[in-house]
Amino acid sequence: GLDQLLDLPISMVIMPTSSRMAWLALLLAPHSSVAFALSSSGAPRRAVSAVGALRGMSVRLCEAGMPTSTLILLRHGQSVWNEASLFTGWADVELTTLGKNEAAQGATALWREGYVVDVAYTSLLKRAQQTLDIVLKITGQEDVPVHQSWRLNERMYGGLTGLNKKETVAKYGDEQVKKWRRSFSTPPPPIDTSSEHWPGNDNKYAHIRISEIPLSECLKDTVERTLPYWRDAITPALKRGKTVLVAAHGNSIRGILKHLDGISDEEITKLEVPTGIPLIYSLDAELQPIASPLAVAPLSGHFLADPEELKKAQEEVANQSKLRYGEQAEPAAA
Repeated sequence: GLDQLLDLPISMVIMPTSSRMAWLALLLAPHSSVAFALSSSGAPRRAVSAVGALRGMSVRLCEAGMPTSTLILLRHGQSVWNEASLFTGWADVELTTLGKNEAAQGATALWREGYVVDVAYTSLLKRAQQTLDIVLKITGQEDVPVHQSWRLNERMYGGLTGLNKKETVAKYGDEQVKKWRRSFSTPPPPIDTSSEHWPGNDNKYAHIRISEIPLSECLKDTVERTLPYWRDAITPALKRGKTVLVAAHGNSIRGILKHLDGISDEEITKLEVPTGIPLIYSLDAELQPIASPLAVAPLSGHFLADPEELKKAQEEVANQSKLRYGEQAEPAAA
């Protein structure tokens, strides 16, 4: 709308279907560079450009449905608690050597494709921050501004945090643990606030209201916690046409993907996001995903990996998870 145009220093604006409103916006806009995304083929391009020229403005016209920004999503690599088969969640543990190598491989893929990041976002957890740091160093982009938020943290595993996964299955039963792990709306038991793993006892969460610090989360909770940050902090950069990198966690990334691609509650629980492989989304001016020819349903974006390598990586993620819980792994792809 017009009010958005007046507020943004360099704007990516959805142009009204009314040419009169378009010209009015140009005449009132105080900025020297404005980009219009045309949502209607009836918009008078020459007239809009002419009015902009009279004001000495740089006016960029682009069709709705054409890419205007890029979103890169990257799940962190293996952590020391992943390796030890412990429920991690908000526990702040570091990457293993393998995890660092996974991040480096993702960085190399981005470097080969020539992606230049304008701004980056990550969680308050070391393993995601280390992943982002490795990517920016390898790609020679260490000066990229980085924003951190607890809303991008992994799902909070509550009273399961720090427990061995196979022992948890032995204690509570396979079916119950499967519900905690993979259902959309069934959270694990809450964590005791006296626990060393409760985030309220960690000073880096001292700025967060106690009522907002979770005692436990299901995927539904994680999605609802992540999306306000997506809307308030990440989408403004995308609306300005920026290339945005988000280095985060399996479940916070699932929350963003569920929102972007309208994935169902049931389907999102089955989606495997491999570690260390960048997922690329091209977005139009309305921040709608533009389907990549390399995309695999239900996603519109594509992973920077060979299809066979991607399939193998997703199977490995699924099988590693099953093995940690004492389940039978699927046969490896030929």
